[in-house]
Amino acid sequence: MSSKYAFSKGLKELRFLFCQTSEQSAATRSFLQRAYPTMKKHNPQTPILIREAVGTLPRVYARYGFGKEKQESLSGLSDQQIEEKVSQLVKESS
Repeated sequence: MSSKYAFSKGLKELRFLFCQTSEQSAATRSFLQRAYPTMKKHNPQTPILIREAVGTLPRVYARYGFGKEKQESLSGLSDQQIEEKVSQLVKESS
C-alpha cells in the first residue's frame, strides 16, 4: 500500500469532505480509517485535511499549486474504488 500513497512532489494538499453519519460516506470513512496512517507516515510534510459536515456528499480534492486543484466525487464508490481514485490523484503533478 505504501507505493500507492507516495505523493508526487507537485501535490500540496489532499482534502476529504464527507458526512460523519450518512450511509453515502461510509466507504470514505472506512477508507480513511484504514489508509490515513499510511498516507501520513509516507508523506509527513503534505497536509491531509479531513472535513466532516452533516449532509455533505463525499469528495476528495487534490491541490497541486496556486490555483490548480482537482476534485473527484466519492459518492457510491466502494473502499477499493476510493483507493484507486485517491491513488490516481496523488500521483498526478497538476
